[in-house]
Amino acid sequence: MPASEGEKIAELAKRRGFFFGAAGAYGGVGGFYTYGPQGASLKRNVEDAWRERFAVQEGNLEIDGPTVMPEPVFEASGHLDGFDDMLVECPGCGESHRADHLIEDSTGIEEAESMPIEEVEALIAEHDLACPNCGTPLKGEAVEEFNLMFETTIGPGSSTPGYLRPETAQGIFVEFPRLKEYARNRLPFGVTQIGRAYRNEISPRKSLVRTREFTQAELEQFVDPERDEPELAAVADIEVRLYPATEQTADDGEIVETTIGAAVEDGVIANAWIGYYLGIAYEWYESVGVDMDRFRFRQHLSGERAHYAADCWDAEAEVDGDWIEIAGFAYRGDYDLSKHAEHADDDFTVFRQYDEPKTVETAVVDPDMSVLGPEFGGAAAGVADALQRLAEREPAAFEGEEVTVEVGDSEYSVPTAVANFRIEEQTESGEHVTPHVVEPSFGVDRTVYTLVAHGMREDEVDGETRTYLDLSPTVAPTDVGVFPLVSNVDYLIEHAETVAADLRGAGFSVAYDDSGSIGRRYRRQDEVGTPFCVTVDRDGLEGDGPDSVTVRERDSAAQVRVPVDDLVSVLLDLRGGVRTFDDVLDEYDAVSTSAEA
Repeated sequence: MPASEGEKIAELAKRRGFFFGAAGAYGGVGGFYTYGPQGASLKRNVEDAWRERFAVQEGNLEIDGPTVMPEPVFEASGHLDGFDDMLVECPGCGESHRADHLIEDSTGIEEAESMPIEEVEALIAEHDLACPNCGTPLKGEAVEEFNLMFETTIGPGSSTPGYLRPETAQGIFVEFPRLKEYARNRLPFGVTQIGRAYRNEISPRKSLVRTREFTQAELEQFVDPERDEPELAAVADIEVRLYPATEQTADDGEIVETTIGAAVEDGVIANAWIGYYLGIAYEWYESVGVDMDRFRFRQHLSGERAHYAADCWDAEAEVDGDWIEIAGFAYRGDYDLSKHAEHADDDFTVFRQYDEPKTVETAVVDPDMSVLGPEFGGAAAGVADALQRLAEREPAAFEGEEVTVEVGDSEYSVPTAVANFRIEEQTESGEHVTPHVVEPSFGVDRTVYTLVAHGMREDEVDGETRTYLDLSPTVAPTDVGVFPLVSNVDYLIEHAETVAADLRGAGFSVAYDDSGSIGRRYRRQDEVGTPFCVTVDRDGLEGDGPDSVTVRERDSAAQVRVPVDDLVSVLLDLRGGVRTFDDVLDEYDAVSTSAEA
C-alpha cells in the first residue's frame, strides 16, 4: 500500500533533520517536537519572512513578551473560564480523547467543535463510536469540558499562581498602556509578536498540526472603529477562494471564487480590515511557497466563533486529504482592552482629539463628605464614587428627594441635597476611546508543515528517480550547496572552500559537501530544498578565460557556467527574484547535465 502524504512527510522530516518527536531517548511525549538543523532554519526563515511583511512593511511595532504570566491576566481575558475542549474518557483503557475529533475522524461531519456538548454526546451514541486505542464503545460516556491551560507557580511555594500563555496576544494587550505611548497615542497602530504558546491538548495528532507547544506569529491592529479604514484598494483585485458560512451550511454549498474587493463590497467579508489582511496574507503565503490550488479562506460558523468576535476567517491548506487551519483572522472589537481595563489598574484608552473643541453639559456630584462619613463609615468613599457614576449614567435618578446607589452587595440612600448634584457646561477638546482590535494570527509550525507537504516533488533526472522539495528561496533552509566536482583533487577542494567562504561572507547560508559522487550530493541538497548548487571543476579553472563555476537550479536541474567574479551578484539576484534562472541561462553558457548520474 503506497505511503500517505503524511507518512512521507514524517519519514523525510526525521531522516533529513526537519523535525521529530522530542525526548525519544526517554520514550517521547506526545505533542512536543524538536526541529533539526534543516527544520530550525526553515522555521526561522518563515518567521523572518512574516516579520518582514507584517511588521516591517506594514510599519508595525514588535515586542517579545514572557511566556509565563500571572493568574489575574487570564482571569481578565476569560481563559480560565472558557478556554476548553471537549473530552471523553474511555471506560476500558482510561485513555482520554477529544470528542469532536472522534466525530470528525469517523463520520462525514465537519467542524464538530462548534457543536454543544449534548449534541456531541448524541452523535457518539448514534454512530457507535469506540475508543481508537482499545475499541471499547463510548456510547453513554459523559463528554466534559477540559481547560487547556498549563498551570505553574511563580517563585517559591504556591502563593503566586501563573500560567504558560496559550497565545501571544495577551502579552500585547496587557502592555497596551505603554505600547500606545511608543505609538505616540495615535491610531491606527499595530503590534506584532512571534513566540511560543502552550496548550495542554487532549489528544495531540498529525505531527506539527496539533501540538502542546507551538510558535505563533500574531499582529494586533488597534483601530478607531469610527475613523480608521484600511487601504483596501491595495488588495482589492487579489483573487481568492472563499468558503463562507452560508456555503458551509447549504446542501449544495461550494467554494466562492472572487476578489477581495468584491467580497467586501458584497458583504461576504463583513469587515474591511479583515478583507485587507486576507489579501495581504494571500500574497504572503504565495510568496513563501504554499500551493494556492490547495489553499482557501473559510469563515467560522456561528458556533465556533468566539463570543466577542464580529467576524472570523481561517486560512486553510489541504494536506494529506484534510483541510488544516494555518492562520486565523478575527475582528475582536474592544473586548480585550475593555476586560483588562476592568481588572487592571491602568488606562487602556486612547485620547481622540476633536477637530474643534465642543461645549457639553456634564452631570457632576460633589457629595458632602461631612455627612456621608459619619453616616456610612468606611463605605463613604465608595458611596461617593457610586453617586458620580450614577450621575453620568442616569441624571434623572437625582430628581427626587433621595437617590439610592449600590456598593458591593449593599444599598445606600442619600438625600439629593447631600449629593450636591448639578449640570455643568464644560469645554472638551476630545474624548477617550477604547480601540477595537483586528487580529491576524499565524501558526508558524503549521506553515512549516504545509510548505514541506506542498513542496514534495518526484521526477526523473538522467534516467534516475529524484525526490526534491520545491521550497521558495525565501524560506529554504540552505541558500546554496558548494561542491568540488571530485573529492580527491586538492586544488579543486581549495577553490571550492574559498567559494563557500566568500558566499558565507556575502550573507548566504552554505552547505559544503565533498562526500560521494556529484549526483548523490545534488540529490541530498534537492531533498532538503536547496535552490542552487555551485560546482567547482577543472574546466572552470584551467581555461584561458576568468575562473568560473557551474550553477545548478534545483527544480529543472539545469546548469550554467558563471564567472566566479559574477557569482555573488547572480545568486543574490536569483534569491531575491530580480532575475530568473532562464535570465541567467540567456546571459551565460548552459552546461550539459549528464554529469549528474
